[in-house]
Amino acid sequence: MKRRTLLATALLGSVAAPGIAGTARAADPGPSVTQTGNTTLDGQAIFFVSYDGLVNNNSFQKNGLLTYKGYQYAVWYTADRNAVVGRRVLGGSTWSTVKVGHTLRYNDSHNVISMGVSKVDGRLHLNMDSHSDGFTYVKSVAGLMDNPAGLSWTASRFGAPQSTLDGLTLTSQFTYPQFISTPDGKLQLSYRVAVSGNGRNALAEYDGTSWTGLGEWTSSTGTYTSEHGSSTVRNMYLHGIDYDRNGRLHSFFTWREQNGAVMCNGGGITNHDTGYVYSDDRGRTWRNNAGTVVGTTGGSDKVAVTDSGLVIDAINPDHSLMNQESQFTDSAGRPHAIISYVPGRFGQCTTNYVADRTANGRAFHVRKTSTGTWRKTEIPVPLNSSQRTKLVLDKYDNAYAVLPFGRIVAASAASGHTDWATLFDGSGLNAFGEVVVDETRIAQDGVLSILYQVKSSGTTPSALHVVDFKLPA
Repeated sequence: MKRRTLLATALLGSVAAPGIAGTARAADPGPSVTQTGNTTLDGQAIFFVSYDGLVNNNSFQKNGLLTYKGYQYAVWYTADRNAVVGRRVLGGSTWSTVKVGHTLRYNDSHNVISMGVSKVDGRLHLNMDSHSDGFTYVKSVAGLMDNPAGLSWTASRFGAPQSTLDGLTLTSQFTYPQFISTPDGKLQLSYRVAVSGNGRNALAEYDGTSWTGLGEWTSSTGTYTSEHGSSTVRNMYLHGIDYDRNGRLHSFFTWREQNGAVMCNGGGITNHDTGYVYSDDRGRTWRNNAGTVVGTTGGSDKVAVTDSGLVIDAINPDHSLMNQESQFTDSAGRPHAIISYVPGRFGQCTTNYVADRTANGRAFHVRKTSTGTWRKTEIPVPLNSSQRTKLVLDKYDNAYAVLPFGRIVAASAASGHTDWATLFDGSGLNAFGEVVVDETRIAQDGVLSILYQVKSSGTTPSALHVVDFKLPA
């Protein structure tokens, strides 16, 4: 554990007074982490680098690690490419594993495994192995998640792999499955239709009996113009899609243009702007920050780049803004996000997004305050990586950013989330880069669980671990 060291903080935009961005009381503790364990999921998990990431720990998968009714679950691919789901009693050191009957088809790090729980019938659902093509879907028997101590953890508890959602065919170009448990016990699946730079986001919903396709809710069309050129096709990349405790569905996003003419240099990346939308009717209609309906799922009017009121933080395509970073909601239902890019003080034109982000990339915390305004704070720790950061909040609304390599930095709610400091420097983990965080566990027992894979080279398998940190009680 590294001694907590306060770091200088740069606040962009209006300065928030202490406490304005959170609900902290004077007696509430600030952020802290205490490592309580480190368990091995797989001593020899599959390892290959593609799109600068690993298939077992791409941070955008939702969920690669989750907690439900006293047990924690993890998914990964073994060295022999088998899809595996493991579980353990919370706090336990031993994981029980089951192969679910599917093997990874390609060395593509996008082909992650995502988990979800349908609370209405106690099933575990898995969607895996897709990148702009077909997917594989597996679900458990009913009640498995409700009685984990009483039901054996065996392959017989899972159904056969399917290429549809129990007969519902979604799209032949499917990517980025993210399961969301709804407040009324149903399960939704968020995914992208079509391809990078020309895709649409869509939703499906499971009610305990069957899956229903709700349809697409974002548009790929419309003209976006930068100072360099224009693009007429794109896709919206989500930083997340999450219900708060009041039942509102939140989503931060970036746009990626298909036409590289919008960039200052072809070595950059066409991502631009941080946007925000929300839904109060389970994802059927979408509203901008002002509350105006800007899209209807399955309807003719979808959320588009030309809609007003979407952008909460404007940035052009010249700064290697990352897509699919991270978001979380606080105890009052206010949305928070992490974004990252190369700040303008390092130049106004990135020419190699991997090299430039590694050399000069910084993460930023963006959040809505109690007054309804948006605040953005630079986290004063270099990324030293091209990859993504994860965000979580504890019960006191202190914010924790898990940077590449498993480094943990945090800011207190009492400061208005401006006093970012390093709490854990990743020493001893030897983590590859991005990590997966258990977003569901914190509210249940105040523990931050992080799944990471040990650095390797080529295609030599390496160990996959889950490290646990106790947060303030």
